[in-house]
Amino acid sequence: MITIIQRVTTAKVTVNNQDIGKIDTGIMALVAVEKEDSEKDAQRLLERILNYRIFADSDDRMNLSLRDINGGLLLIPQFTLAADTQKGNRPSFISAAPPEKGKELFDYLQQLAKQTYANVEFGQFGADMQVSLVNNGPVTFTLRTRTD
Repeated sequence: MITIIQRVTTAKVTVNNQDIGKIDTGIMALVAVEKEDSEKDAQRLLERILNYRIFADSDDRMNLSLRDINGGLLLIPQFTLAADTQKGNRPSFISAAPPEKGKELFDYLQQLAKQTYANVEFGQFGADMQVSLVNNGPVTFTLRTRTD
């Protein structure tokens, strides 16, 4: 699985002019599922997101995790992260999971996140979403998780 995490002061996702997920200080994560991904990848990805130290401590160093600050988490499915952009002028999605598998694993990630972390919101798989955020820093990281 691939995710882009962004440290935010606020973020929200809107579908059909209705806000379906909104957080204040925390992490907004765009999540893509690849063909070879499994539930173990989703478990590992969530643990990394929750424990990745990207928030400032009292010395203004990135030593605190989302759990440490009890911040919000907004998980948004975004299959385009799995694109191969190395050749030509058009992305290839050959490594992306088929929609059924992508939805299945994103649903699993969603269920796991609800069980693991209290302050979590979600985008909607397959929907035309409008995402807005204020990136704090800006601080942005790409995380890839593979289990073999």
